[in-house]
Amino acid sequence: MHDDLPADVEYFWPTCVACGRDLWTAELDRKACRPCGERTAARIAELPALFRQLDTTAALMRGARRPGAGGGGSKTPPIPPRLEVLALVGPGGIAARLQAVEDSWRLALGWAIEVRSDGDRVFAAWRSDPARDVPARCQFLANNLLWACGSYESVADDIDEIRRLHAECAAIANDERKPGRVQIGNCPGQLEAGLCWQPLTASAGSHRIHCGSCGARWETLGEWRELRAAQERVLAEAAGVAA
Repeated sequence: MHDDLPADVEYFWPTCVACGRDLWTAELDRKACRPCGERTAARIAELPALFRQLDTTAALMRGARRPGAGGGGSKTPPIPPRLEVLALVGPGGIAARLQAVEDSWRLALGWAIEVRSDGDRVFAAWRSDPARDVPARCQFLANNLLWACGSYESVADDIDEIRRLHAECAAIANDERKPGRVQIGNCPGQLEAGLCWQPLTASAGSHRIHCGSCGARWETLGEWRELRAAQERVLAEAAGVAA
């Protein structure tokens, strides 16, 4: 096929920049082979659902230390979010990592990088709304993956990053250990007769913590912190009265 090359020139068959296998004849105009592109497309398509699965109380609580397993001196069990889950679902996690890939593709294509703003202020990339941004970033990557596999010089790094991100999410989401319910102290809400102080538990199937006695609810991580602060205030006041 290459008999017209000089005798002292060694020909190397083009290979996939991502997996290193020889490209098929029909793939010689590509940087990454079709199987790598198809696997990456499948991972991108699954990331929004994996994000939604991780962004739950179940994922945050799974495997958390049970009350009575030792620890600090507080009589109230801590709210035990898993840091590896928070690192993925919060700012700087999945959304930011996908954004970095999108921004590099936009620069290579000569397109403007999306400006994150509320109309008055411009925000850094990590100041994102992951629930909104993860599907949007995945949609952009899916729409432009064929171009990246065909023409983008650094596509191997991005294919590897998407693979790692998908593996991190799937490893947690597919963990089959059942967390049951986690006791998280007592309700600091107020009833007509006084302090509620009903025992609270976090359900593995919901974002929400709900007190069945006074009806108080805590649904977000910020509200969980407020719950903890209110519980500590009640305990500190009770300790002061006892003293």
